[in-house]
Amino acid sequence: MTEASETARPILQLIRSLIHLLAVVSVTVWGFLAWPLPFPGILTGLGVLVLAVLLWALFLSPRPVLRVDRFAQALFELLLLAAAAAGLLFLGWFWVWPALLFAAGAVVGYLVSARAR
Repeated sequence: MTEASETARPILQLIRSLIHLLAVVSVTVWGFLAWPLPFPGILTGLGVLVLAVLLWALFLSPRPVLRVDRFAQALFELLLLAAAAAGLLFLGWFWVWPALLFAAGAVVGYLVSARAR
């Protein structure tokens, strides 16, 4: 590996982590706001938050609990990004921003997984 690729990998991993954090936050906000508050909204928001963080920790974190091949990891990453994009669309965001989040997350996820192998 060259010196440039060694410095680019942590930067890409940081960008990927920020996109995942944004995805988890957007899914959680959708869970809280899509349902009437207080009871179903709070329960749904907390449930979606726990599910998204569990999915991230099991398969997508830098040190995942369950090691899967890169195709399964890409599937879980695309599911998280699709849920985030759908949540933002349901919250009334203009369609370009969720599409950009999804596309940027998919590209950065591919680059990180391609450099890791």
